[in-house]
Formats: sequence, structure tokens, C-alpha cells
Amino acid sequence: MNKEALKRLIDTAAGRRPADLVLKNAQIIDVYQAEIMTGDIALVDGLIAGIGADYEGIKTVDLAGKFVAPGFIDAHIHVESAYVTPEEFGRLLVPHGTTTVLADPHEIVNVLGLAGLDYMVAAAKKTALDIRYNMPSCVPATNMENSGAVITAAGMLASFEEKTVTGLAEFMNFPGVIAADTAVLDKLLAAKKYGLQVDGHAPMVTGKALNAYIAAGIKNDHECSTVAELKDRIARGMYVLLREGTVTQNLRTLLKGVTDTNYQRCVLVADDLQAKDILAKGHLDNSIRICIEEGITPIRAIQMATINAAQCCQLSDRGAIAPGLRGDLVIFSDLQAPVIEATYIKGERVAENNTYLPEVKRVATKTVQSSVHIEKFKKEQLQLRLTSDRARAIEVIPQEALTNEAIVTVKRADNGEFVYQPTEDVVKLAVIERHKNTGNVFVGLLKDYGLKKGAIGISIAHDSHNLIVAGTNDTDMEVAVKALKIQEGGVVLVEAGKVIGSMALPIAGLMSELTGEEVARQEEAINQLAHEKLGISPKVDPIMTLSFMSLAVIPNLKITDIGLVDVTKFEIVPISVTE
Repeated sequence: MNKEALKRLIDTAAGRRPADLVLKNAQIIDVYQAEIMTGDIALVDGLIAGIGADYEGIKTVDLAGKFVAPGFIDAHIHVESAYVTPEEFGRLLVPHGTTTVLADPHEIVNVLGLAGLDYMVAAAKKTALDIRYNMPSCVPATNMENSGAVITAAGMLASFEEKTVTGLAEFMNFPGVIAADTAVLDKLLAAKKYGLQVDGHAPMVTGKALNAYIAAGIKNDHECSTVAELKDRIARGMYVLLREGTVTQNLRTLLKGVTDTNYQRCVLVADDLQAKDILAKGHLDNSIRICIEEGITPIRAIQMATINAAQCCQLSDRGAIAPGLRGDLVIFSDLQAPVIEATYIKGERVAENNTYLPEVKRVATKTVQSSVHIEKFKKEQLQLRLTSDRARAIEVIPQEALTNEAIVTVKRADNGEFVYQPTEDVVKLAVIERHKNTGNVFVGLLKDYGLKKGAIGISIAHDSHNLIVAGTNDTDMEVAVKALKIQEGGVVLVEAGKVIGSMALPIAGLMSELTGEEVARQEEAINQLAHEKLGISPKVDPIMTLSFMSLAVIPNLKITDIGLVDVTKFEIVPISVTE
């Protein structure tokens, strides 16, 4: 800000000059004191000049007693999980009152390296939503998988120096932090050197291990699934991020641990949220409504999406309605069940009545396409020969990224090959490396996914995003894999050797160039076919649940292109159980 702009701000605040915009007769939510003030909000140059007093403006809007809250801030989200581009992501979120997100682009960076980050940054400039990226900390997330890139501490420095990123994203390699791994320490120290915040990811970590993780300088965690974990982390100085996403829905459970004395350390986030759910339910506005349903006072719920998030993310210029802060505001009429009627970002009205107002402009995506390289793949690689009738299987937990390790009894052919039994909810699960054409394929077992026939294949496989396919037979699984290659990623459903449903995601195999509404329609059709034709359990989201089965940093058992990973031990384990 230069001297002229500062003088304009002060003169407007003092009433010596008219504001650019005055929102008159508002009920202003004071998130500092959990109170409501009646009066005007004066804005100039995108900033709040003054509140409460009677102001004059070049333009005025009479709110006639409607409520005004600070714009909502999501402290941890992945744009790619909506399956749309950043420009479209902004169009979807802003009408729901979201004005800032702290995004971790590790999905696309795992596929394309820092070229993927460059694309995301360029695309973010085309939306009114303030998308602030953190540097992916773990590319790849573990040394037990192959990704499209490897990002070292040295590789991060240019982005730190140029301030392309605002922090170091979730440190998923929690065993590496706890063990003081040298490469991990280099990344942590690089972030510290530039004064950057480090986000956390520590599922089921307790005791001395949790102390070690936090001592490294990691200040928040979004992987809590119990009240005990929430309290444990807050007691050690962490912010706890309460998730309400498409699959990971911990909010209602964790709210039982939110009290008068710890709520300031609690923040609402989505983490992974598909376009169909944004359109159907909303974003943080939906989380706020859930909080109120669960007995949290409306202002406290709003605090967890505004001032708490701003403080957690070290954003001193937003998160409240006060002189000198950004003019990021949301307007609604019902405090007990807020439905956003208008959104302002930097003093400009950018959404009204669930409609995004700016023109949607996009950057070219040609450089971030053509990312499926599986020329060495052969059907024979889908065979699974076991040395025992007892085997480890990944057991799905509905609405969780967590999984169980299940020991199942299976049927085998004379050569030891796994034979699918329709009476048992156990199917094959294969991961096919798609970045470097290594030919790596690993096959395991999946339990309680509900698949009764055919196969489903996707190129969204957290975090390295190789191809992952579940199926009852090798022929349908092969068809799914080859179809994913033809359409350059996305989702494919196969029955009796034929593709019965698909959704192309040509941008890094993760995102579509279509609108959110078009993607939502495609996904709804996919889900209906998956449930009705293939028999996938109605308790699980067919796409996102499958995508988490390769997430080898969330307990208990996961699968990568290298092997079956026991996340609690952070080591490869055999499928066959012989003892």
C-alpha cells in the first residue's frame, strides 16, 4: 500500500471522504467477541474502512437488517478432488461464501511435478476466489510407490523465494518426521528458513510420537477421527481441522469434543470435496449448518470458518470484519440456518443468489494432459497367485479414508490363483504405474467395497495417482485399464467386457475441462451404474473410496504399485498369511 492509498483508507474511515461502497443497516457479526453489532460497513479499495457508524458512499446497498459475516476460509483443501479446474472450482465455491482457500496441489504435482503447480497457480489467477497454494511436502508420499515426480527440499527453494506458495503442505510422511529422517529435516528447515507454516497429517499418532511430530514445528492436523485425538492435539498446541468432505466426514463426531475453552483451536475444512457435493450441499456454509444442528452456537460455528482459520493460517489481513482488513464478506438472512445470499471479495460483489457473477476465463491445459503411460501393461499382470487360503485384504470403512486389515479365507485354483466367489465381498484390487511406463503392477484384495460383477478403474489414486482398478475378473479389469489409457484418465465402469460408463479427466488424469454441473451429472450417472449394475455398496462413494485405497499414509492397510503397505509399520507386507 502506498501513501496515497493509506490516506484514502484513513480519510474514508474518518468520514472525510465517501466510501466506494457502504453496506447499510447490517447486523455485523463480531467474531472477536461473539457479538452482533448493528450499523454500516464502509469499503474502499477492497478494504474495510469502518464499521458501525453512519457512512456515506459512492454506492450504497441497504441490507435491511441482514447478517454480514467475514468471508469463509478453508484452511485445507485439494482443488483436484472436485475433478474441475481451479477456475471452475472458484465458480462453485464463491456463491457458498468461501473467499479464501489454502490448497495443497499434491495431486497434480505427484503426476506432473512443479509444472503442475505452475498450471494451478496460473489458473487460480482467473478466479475471484483467493486460492493460496502450499508446497506439497511429500512427493511421493512414501518410498513404497512410484509417482510422476520427486520433489526434494532443494527443489522447493525457488517457489519459497518467489513466494509462489504460502506454506509447506500436509506432511504426510509422519514416520519420517518422527524418525528425524534427513531428507524430511531438510524440507522442514527450508520452510522454517522462509518463515512458512507447515501443515500436519498424523492419523492415529499418539504419545511420544505425537510429541516428536509437533516438536518439528507442525501446527495443525486434519486427520483426527476421535474426540480423544482432538483433545490430545489441542493440548499440545495444535489447531485441529474438522473435516466434512465427500468421504471423510469427521465433523459431527469431533464436534462432541468442542468446548467453551478449546473452540478457538478448531477450524472447519473440507479436505476432499467433489463438485456434485458442492452443488448439492455447499462447502463451509454446509459445515456451519451442521455445527448449528449439533448444538454449536451460530457465531461460534462462523468463528471456526473465519477468525480461527485466519489465525491458524497466519492470515492477518482477513477473517473478521474490522477496519483495515480485506473486504471479504458474506450476507445471509437466517442466523440459525445460514444460506448465503451474496458474497463480496475485496469489496466487490462476486456472487448473488447462488450465482457466480464474474466471467469465467480459463488458461490453456494442453501442457498438463496426456499423462497415462502404460504401454508395457499386460493382462497377465492382473493374476494373483497366493501361497495360502488365508490372505490380507484391505477392508473398507464407510465415510473414512482409514481402512482395516482383514484376514480373509479365499478360494484358490490348482495353481494358487485367487478365484472370486460371489458369496464373499472380496475382489481383486490392482495398481498400475502410469507415469514412467515402468510396467509395475501390483495386485491385492479389497473387502466390503460391495462390487458384485465387472470392474471399475480410475486414474485418481491418492497420492501418486497411478491407475487403480477393482474387479471380479481379469478380462473386465483389463478392459477398464485400456479404456483409461484411451480417454487419458478418469473413471471407467466395465461389465461383461464392455464399458458401460465413463468420465474423462484429461487434465493430469485428475480434472475435467467441463463445468461443475456437467461433471456432477457424469459422476451421478457413474455412481448410479456402480451401485445398480456393479453392485457396489450404497454405503460407499464408488470413486473417492476406491481412490483412497492406495493412500499409503493413512492406516491401516493400503496398496501401491510396489506392494501391500502396513501403514502402522510403514513397511511392505505379504498378501498370503501362512502362520
